[in-house]
Amino acid sequence: MFPTGGKVKDVHTPRICDVVWHNGKFIKWSDARVHVMSHVLHYGSSVFEGIRCYATKRGPAIFRLREHMQRFLNSAKIYRMDHEWTIDDFIEGSIELVRRSGLEQCYIRPILFRSLDEERPAFGVNPFPNPLACYIGAWDWGKYLGDEAIEKGVDVCVSTWNRLTPNSMPAMAKSGANYMNSQLIKMEALLNGFSEGIALDDRGYVSEGSGENIFVVSNGIVNTPPLSSSILAGITRDSVIQICRELGITIKERSIQRAALYIADEVFFSGTAAEITPIRSVDRITIGNGGRGELTTKIQKAFFEITAGERQAPGPWLTYVREQKARAADRETAGATENGRGSAVKKSGSSQNTPTMETELVARAGR
Repeated sequence: MFPTGGKVKDVHTPRICDVVWHNGKFIKWSDARVHVMSHVLHYGSSVFEGIRCYATKRGPAIFRLREHMQRFLNSAKIYRMDHEWTIDDFIEGSIELVRRSGLEQCYIRPILFRSLDEERPAFGVNPFPNPLACYIGAWDWGKYLGDEAIEKGVDVCVSTWNRLTPNSMPAMAKSGANYMNSQLIKMEALLNGFSEGIALDDRGYVSEGSGENIFVVSNGIVNTPPLSSSILAGITRDSVIQICRELGITIKERSIQRAALYIADEVFFSGTAAEITPIRSVDRITIGNGGRGELTTKIQKAFFEITAGERQAPGPWLTYVREQKARAADRETAGATENGRGSAVKKSGSSQNTPTMETELVARAGR
């Protein structure tokens, strides 16, 4: 049974990659299935990531891929999800997935979860008896808070739901279970006519949105809540901090009172899905001039120039998919040339072809 009415609005998904990376192999989207009794469905035992791939003149470019995958590994470590995949397995798998998708831009979703051993099923809270499964999917996803939101901003509310306390659920882990809290925040906001909700932490200070970090601009200073306010350490948040430093804008991490939102000059969200989205009102109180502010505009402009490959990033933030493929092909060619040298090698029968990206992934995943 599906809900009806205006409350179901979500981002339009025009295209989905028809293959999925699964435990080191590529399978059809339609074959990516989970048993209904899997541990993850009953107890929320999953960690995941959200990564954007942008269209550039040099082809599809994945934004801060290594940093996202490191956070993915960190989340798994916090939840004692011991596995044998490496960060390079996930990086190479994502690159190959985008290449196979044919999409110029997309959203990449790695997820690691506790599944079910059908021969020896375990149904209790104890997660250890359950095997791990890992998938990476991709689809073309639009602007998370709407196409107009990037320019005109969104109307948000302060949620009645607080963010989880740090010693109840670890905010540093991007886990599926944490997003039940996010769903409560999001649903409340939508039902009350807002695009998004802002949660406070257990002390009453500003934390973050249901799926976004938040920045508050006052008197030319950009402020953002610290990690101690039960926020996720956002990759886009970190990008905004570095962009501010590059632009000579003062940026501070500090605790922010709820009332500071109402009297701020500018407020904006950051996130992989939301990117840089201005906030024009909080609890129906207009922020600044009721639109995208001056500093938000500067930061947003720099961010989109970087993701389009038109501006030098503060670090190696873009992974160009086609160029990675070309480098892999160069390695294969070099390997084939090396294997072709000397008749003695051929006669001994020890000639060996350089493995492709896919066979390398399968081999590592099967260790």
